[in-house]
Amino acid sequence: MILFITIDFMNDILLYILIAALLLLMELCYFKVANRFNIIDKPNERSSHSSVVLRGGGIIFLLAAWIWCVFFGCHYIWFLVALTIASGVSFVDDIISLPESVRLVCQFSAMVLMFYQLNILHIDMWWIVVLALIVSVGASNVINFMDGINGITGGYAMASLIPLYILNRNLAFIDESLIVVIALADLVFCYFNFRPHGKALCFAGDVGSMGIAYILLFIIGSLIMKTGDVTYLIFLLVYGVDGCMTICHRILLRENLGKAHRKHVYQLMANELRISHTKVSVFYMGLQLFISLVFVFLLPETVEAHLLYLLAITALLSLAYFIFIKRYYQLHKDYLASLVSK
Repeated sequence: MILFITIDFMNDILLYILIAALLLLMELCYFKVANRFNIIDKPNERSSHSSVVLRGGGIIFLLAAWIWCVFFGCHYIWFLVALTIASGVSFVDDIISLPESVRLVCQFSAMVLMFYQLNILHIDMWWIVVLALIVSVGASNVINFMDGINGITGGYAMASLIPLYILNRNLAFIDESLIVVIALADLVFCYFNFRPHGKALCFAGDVGSMGIAYILLFIIGSLIMKTGDVTYLIFLLVYGVDGCMTICHRILLRENLGKAHRKHVYQLMANELRISHTKVSVFYMGLQLFISLVFVFLLPETVEAHLLYLLAITALLSLAYFIFIKRYYQLHKDYLASLVSK
């Protein structure tokens, strides 16, 4: 019996090594394509980089999902179609800027398909479905907005995948191999992106940040449907607080929310405070992972305890955001003033 288990384990390891090698090869092939067709990221007002870098390396997440389908079976075909739509339109937007209306129609359509896969499209609870659609599409765009410095998308994705993998070992809410393959894709992407400022070989692009957003939302959605506990959204809380508080800040400043900016906390840390990209990314990853692991290992397994913890951490992160902006936002105002004076 032990021998059979050992053989199965070794077979799984070899299979995952093969998949990792395929993902690495596909990423390198994409770099050739990006070079050939000039798919690059030029610095703008929102950017935290000053040189031209290949864009769209995050397409590896979409490719990983389809590779998983090939090796392990298309158990979640509607999710894969949804991911392809959301990532596909984002990839096109990386190359030629699309109208916001087109992007939103595609994102909502993809989310409807994902909800169908999760079996939550019930007419008798239509208002909950509509609210969930708005929140989910909003969350995917917040994750997209947070992709602005080297390593933050890959690092944060791993910080979310680790607790999800741990929980799945006990709850079996999704095929474990999907989490593993996406984690392998994340490691491949991080190899080329999680580097000091100015040394990244590629950026995720909207195709990457939106792709990983839909993947994480699907896995967390599967967990919520299994347990009935929506507080598992805490695995995206650090991004959520930074993104939502920044949106509120920009509304107070009466800014156009569709205009490029550099007002997120991580951007102020990387640009105004001159903290290295990798250190900021590790900080965001470590903070989210710490919050999530406390949630998984130390809390009583009750909805009440989960909700109290979620509210407490949300309040603490919001307070930290307010204090940080109060102290350091003037540096960003000085930066904007320097642009006007040039």
